[in-house]
Amino acid sequence: MIGMVKRMKRAGLLGINARNASYQMLLNDRRRYPLVDDKVKTKRLAEEAGLAVPELYAVVAAHWQVKRFEQLLQGRERFVIKPSQGSQGNGIMVIDSRMHYGWRKADGTMITDDDLHYHLVNILSGMYSLAGQPDEAMVEYRVDFDSVFDQVTYQGVPDLRVIVYRGVPCMAMLRLPTRASDGKANLHKGGVGVGVDLATGVTCGGMLYDRPITLHPDTGHTLEGLQVPGWQNILRLSARCADLTGFGYLGVDVVLDRKRGPLILELNARPGLAIQIANRTGLCVPFARIDDMQPNSSSLEDRLQMARQLQPDAALAGASA
Repeated sequence: MIGMVKRMKRAGLLGINARNASYQMLLNDRRRYPLVDDKVKTKRLAEEAGLAVPELYAVVAAHWQVKRFEQLLQGRERFVIKPSQGSQGNGIMVIDSRMHYGWRKADGTMITDDDLHYHLVNILSGMYSLAGQPDEAMVEYRVDFDSVFDQVTYQGVPDLRVIVYRGVPCMAMLRLPTRASDGKANLHKGGVGVGVDLATGVTCGGMLYDRPITLHPDTGHTLEGLQVPGWQNILRLSARCADLTGFGYLGVDVVLDRKRGPLILELNARPGLAIQIANRTGLCVPFARIDDMQPNSSSLEDRLQMARQLQPDAALAGASA
């Protein structure tokens, strides 16, 4: 145990207490948390800044709107329902088509109108919100994800998480749905995290339940050597999100749409730490390099150049084995 702790320290592993005390609390103004904790506010803030996001179709904020749900949709049959203040993918429902007796979900199962209305009511009650407080349900465009990740995806939509420190993208991973995660790109539910090289946008190994893996558990396809399309644009979007929120420590979630390209899904002021295992290195390593570069007064282009200079270190591979 002592030996493993020493290896993790050498690898620059960032623990949750250090994350909270040394980064999250110091670099993120608590007064601005509603900008990222409320997904409706996040989306509107990004739209005002001209950043690409999935189109917002409707917001269900009151019980009387539940009964008028189809009117709010204006004939749309493919959409995603999300709790505005949800976390870890809880409460998300992906609808594929309208049936004469209800709706078909993305996983092929059928639900009735009453089932969907009941789900909306649960969201409004705060069942999925961060603090259990009354919430709103947002209904948005269902992403038609890029086929580049078809061989390493089970049913759902893969996404990308980018950690931005002091305005510089410093670590990234691709998150892939699995059978265990019920088609959601959520690591807590059994999704796969895959490290991404910042300079090239090429994947470099993965992790499942905090253990390193090289193949997708359902498709058997290798997780290494996949090129993320539009990588430089993704880094640019991520850095601009940090400027938008004013946060010095931020998680940016991006999805790749087949026609619309990279779209910002949501922002996170408390991004998880499993990304370190996916990349086989700790966050303290790029954080220290960025501190040495002094990026605060740098332009966006300068900060993106800094990001491309951050080379991953595989020191965590032994520590996590």
